[in-house]
Amino acid sequence: MKKNVETFIGCDSGYEESGIVLFGAPFDSTTSFRPGARFGSAAIRHESFGIETYSPYQDKDLLDKKVFDCGDLELCFGSAESALADIEEQTRTILNDGKLPIMIGGEHLVTLGAVRAVFEKYPDLQIVHFDAHADLRDDYLGVKLSHACVLRRCYELAGDGKIHQFCIRSGERDEFAFAMEHTDMHKFSFDGLEEVCAELSKNNTPVYFTIDLDCLDPSVFCGTGTPEAGGVNFMELLSAILTVSKTNIVGADINELAPMLDSSGASTAVACKTLRELILSINK
Repeated sequence: MKKNVETFIGCDSGYEESGIVLFGAPFDSTTSFRPGARFGSAAIRHESFGIETYSPYQDKDLLDKKVFDCGDLELCFGSAESALADIEEQTRTILNDGKLPIMIGGEHLVTLGAVRAVFEKYPDLQIVHFDAHADLRDDYLGVKLSHACVLRRCYELAGDGKIHQFCIRSGERDEFAFAMEHTDMHKFSFDGLEEVCAELSKNNTPVYFTIDLDCLDPSVFCGTGTPEAGGVNFMELLSAILTVSKTNIVGADINELAPMLDSSGASTAVACKTLRELILSINK
């Protein structure tokens, strides 16, 4: 793989020497409210130079890790299945080379492409999901490939009790009824996360970690297509990321930054810091 021209700050090691590989998935063709997430990955890279490589929260530095950033995929905006296939292939290549993929979205549907590849390698995969929305609809306006349905499609791969959802505060009644039967949903907060992660760690279960940044309250992160009041703050999210990092993470993503929806740039800065902390927390 070729190195991207503009990388996320501190992530400019060579591919062969790196244990973690970043790539962008600039796709937002199924967004149900305000579009713009396709510009998220490029904005995160560009604005990352406004933060430092060093994290005082973890006393770790990106300059001490080997991380390769191969840039954004060129995805077909007119075909969700085509975009997902390209994401799946990219993720599969990274996994087959013994490296850990971290994807920068993009809308949340992009997670499905990565999960397909990770599940192929780790059939006992479980998913830890931070989000404001349940994303468990069977379809959205008759379409099954939508960011409103992404965790339902992931459920069809993983099965009952394998998806652990936190901060969920929005969805149709049927989604919450489905979650009661089939997923491990924790509404409104990160309550129960430590217990879930302790169980996953005890069994060394492979974990895919997906962070929809709208789990954050709009007062912290308003630059997203479907903001929902009542979210967590940055320090709560950071603590939760550090908790999940104790598990056997085999793939991860952050998604749903729509940078032009926050002209102050604060939301992009929050996304940059979240990505830095996520990378530093993973032992790879």
